[in-house]
Amino acid sequence: MSTMGRTAHILDVLTTEFGDSIKRDPAAFSRKFRKMAASPFAFYRGSASVFYADMTGDYADDSFLDDFTSRVWIHGDLHAENFGTYMNASGVLVFNVNDFDEAYVGPFTWDLKRFAASVALIGYGKALSDEAITTLVTEFGTAYLTELTGIAHGGDDAIGSLTIGTTSGVLHRVLQTARLNTRVAMLDVETVIQDYDRRFALMEGRTAVSPGMREQVLTAFQDYLHTLPGGANPVEHTVKDVALRKGVGIGSAGLPSYNLLLEGRSQALENDVILYMKQAQVPAVARHITDERVAGYFLHQGHRTAESQRALQAHSDPWLGYTTLDGAGQLVAEISPYSADLDWDDVNEPEELRSIMSDLGRAVARMHSVADDESSHDLVDFSTEEAIVAKVGSDSDRFVEMLVNFSHQYGAQARKDHQTFVDLFRNGLIPGL
Repeated sequence: MSTMGRTAHILDVLTTEFGDSIKRDPAAFSRKFRKMAASPFAFYRGSASVFYADMTGDYADDSFLDDFTSRVWIHGDLHAENFGTYMNASGVLVFNVNDFDEAYVGPFTWDLKRFAASVALIGYGKALSDEAITTLVTEFGTAYLTELTGIAHGGDDAIGSLTIGTTSGVLHRVLQTARLNTRVAMLDVETVIQDYDRRFALMEGRTAVSPGMREQVLTAFQDYLHTLPGGANPVEHTVKDVALRKGVGIGSAGLPSYNLLLEGRSQALENDVILYMKQAQVPAVARHITDERVAGYFLHQGHRTAESQRALQAHSDPWLGYTTLDGAGQLVAEISPYSADLDWDDVNEPEELRSIMSDLGRAVARMHSVADDESSHDLVDFSTEEAIVAKVGSDSDRFVEMLVNFSHQYGAQARKDHQTFVDLFRNGLIPGL
């Protein structure tokens, strides 16, 4: 594709993906696009729509795909910064993939390619050589296949979840740091005590809601309770306060999000729980999946997001659910005090980076293997790990080589696309801004 053709392509994809949202709140998208302009990686994070248009366009590739491996529950935005810690429903602190807003059902290689290209961008930003980047992507791809094969065969080769007991080095430190967090410390930042009870602290980005809006949110909350796996707890599910949030997350530009302060498991103030209720959007990958079984499976985008996270995350957040508000699907989940992200700025040594790639390869393999025939999600009604391992077969070297080649090729493409995007944006050529 010529330079002018690529520029027109990027503009068309971004306008199709964000045009209506830009009309709704152009100021929010100006802020979003300025964040995306900061670096090639920031652009890549915010432009999944361009990536998926390429996966079905100039970069289309059916290698290792068949009727089964093209129908795997995928994360949808698997880049290097979408990993972090969470406390699972079993009370175990886990380092794993997070942020499932873009999750859908599609080719498993799209997840792996999106991650591999992000590694190339991070490596380039750290001035790593092409050889060093090749080593990192090779480590990731090899660990992914090794873990997935171990899971498929049910043997000892599968290491399991990334926990305090199974990690070392950088990820172990991230988990230990998250372990130091406390619910009380988070509540002291997010709330104030008034009349012997907690209320939200109003601050920049968080405002009070009108009585009418509060009633709508509370009605949506009651509907949400029916989507939880457990029964309603009259104490735990008492709503103490509601507040409006805006500007939360690069992917939610301009959309309102609501915080709900709940009593928690007892009336002790240190047990209060904060939930968010945010409008879910159509995932970028959905525009390029034509399987009607997938599109017809979900009630709305909030249902899709919640069900996807439950499918991809073993022992997910017990507060995870969905509802509708003003006709739009909403995702509801807890704002956890135990979340911590891996800070790539603090990781620069090649050996540390290699160790992380190995761990992340395992984590992605675990994610892809969860939503299979042993789960309650009948959208993917076969063993995903067995299907992927069977398709790769004895071509593991070619599989890893495919990821390596793509990482270099698309990493270079994303760097060029970033410059194109910056020129479009700063010269006022994106409609509506």
